[in-house]
Amino acid sequence: MKILVIGDTHGKLNKVRDIWPKLTDIDLIAHTGDHFSDAQKLAEELHVQVAAVRGNCDSTGPDQEIIETEYGKILLVHGHREHVYYDLSTLKYRAMEAGCCAALFGHTHCSLITEDEGIWFVNPGSLTLPRDESSGSYAIVRTADESFDASIVYYSTVMGGKKTPSGGFVRSILNYSDRF
Repeated sequence: MKILVIGDTHGKLNKVRDIWPKLTDIDLIAHTGDHFSDAQKLAEELHVQVAAVRGNCDSTGPDQEIIETEYGKILLVHGHREHVYYDLSTLKYRAMEAGCCAALFGHTHCSLITEDEGIWFVNPGSLTLPRDESSGSYAIVRTADESFDASIVYYSTVMGGKKTPSGGFVRSILNYSDRF
């Protein structure tokens, strides 16, 4: 299965529309929240299955979804309820409780791929409002019976423009904490 992971679109879909023609064989779009209605628009417009959750800026939509893949179940959440700005432990335990091998999340607007205790964590960043000084990013997740592969793709790599981000997860914690 090949999954396009996007999130934190905040009502701005032009960059998604830009990259879509360059993608091939996408089985599913996973939208990690903040503008649940964007996911619905993409499903109608692109004629592809979309799994989506609501973010902290949404009033409708589910808080989580479980995506079934050949590799196993993947948890889809926004991340604000799991306090992903601070650490991934709450998200890890939610994934474990749900029997998931991976978790897709957003909220920080910064991309991340990491693994802990056999669980993969993928944050696509944000194509429209990145907080990592990049031109925006998304993730591609590929699953098979025995493999899970995830990669971050920067908008500039596909469309040209500003190159790479600076800083990282710790910088985003310090500069963009929820402070509540």
